[in-house]
Amino acid sequence: MTLNTTRRSLLVGAAATLALPAYIRRVNAQTVIKVAGVHASPVENAWNSRIHLAMQQAAEAGLIEYEFSEGVAATDYPRAMREYAESGVQLVWGESYAVEREAREVAADYADTAFLMGSSGGPEGDNFGVFGTRNHEAAYLAGMLAGKMSESNVFGSVGGYPIPEVNLLINAFRMGVKEVNADATFLNGFIGAWFDPARAQEAAIAQIDSGADILFGERIGTADAAQAKGVKAIGSLIDYTPRYPETVFANAIWNYGPTIEAIVADITAGSPVGRDYTEYSFMSYGGNELIYVDSMVPADAIPAMEAKRAAIQAGEFEVPIDANEPA
Repeated sequence: MTLNTTRRSLLVGAAATLALPAYIRRVNAQTVIKVAGVHASPVENAWNSRIHLAMQQAAEAGLIEYEFSEGVAATDYPRAMREYAESGVQLVWGESYAVEREAREVAADYADTAFLMGSSGGPEGDNFGVFGTRNHEAAYLAGMLAGKMSESNVFGSVGGYPIPEVNLLINAFRMGVKEVNADATFLNGFIGAWFDPARAQEAAIAQIDSGADILFGERIGTADAAQAKGVKAIGSLIDYTPRYPETVFANAIWNYGPTIEAIVADITAGSPVGRDYTEYSFMSYGGNELIYVDSMVPADAIPAMEAKRAAIQAGEFEVPIDANEPA
């Protein structure tokens, strides 16, 4: 079959293309999405490391090209975003928790560029997408294991800042504990930093000294305290067990790959990215998972947890999201 293209159809096609956001027009002519990451913390920080690893894996798979900056202070953050946008990347990844207003102003100035930001706010326009961290389902399941393990019935947790993404994670852990241990009590501390292992360790030791014998480590440094004091700990985001083999018995893992795949698919398909990508961190997409060492967990704690895991994966149980600051 021969297709005859008229001048009118070309003009209509051009008009339709020009109606798309500028970044989509440009990306449609390319096969690999160029991504720039602006990391506020070092990439070895647990949260950043999961994103950094997923970006590297996506680059190795030929899905994206990836460059990044790390340790970018809030005062320099908008400038770094602008420099990447002006360099011609198609997607700027970042974390706007400390610079929400400034990040959105940058995105508004660069309609040619897609932005994906870790944010406590919503999306904006065609080119400013957001995501939240959601390994709360795995944290709930870890809590179910922990609830059967404590001798003191006192459970601690150490967080960075009391933002919704952190609060809901700690609260999910507590809900899991409470499902199997009605007598549980809780301690919590926020260290006022995303990456300060020494401060996290200090906060954790204070909780251990107050009776906690199992700690949920939202921040790096918590497991160091648990190891030093001879109690157990749960890791968050990454797998801490190899580093603390006698201490960390479970980890609430966050997988960022599904989020990258989702936004790259949107850009490639010519769909605006001004939407919330948080759902891709849910267990149903493979965005979070629990891993644990069964030999460190009481055998009678496992069946109920595994049944709950299956219910979550099947959509039969939804872990409640409580973003209130834990006491």
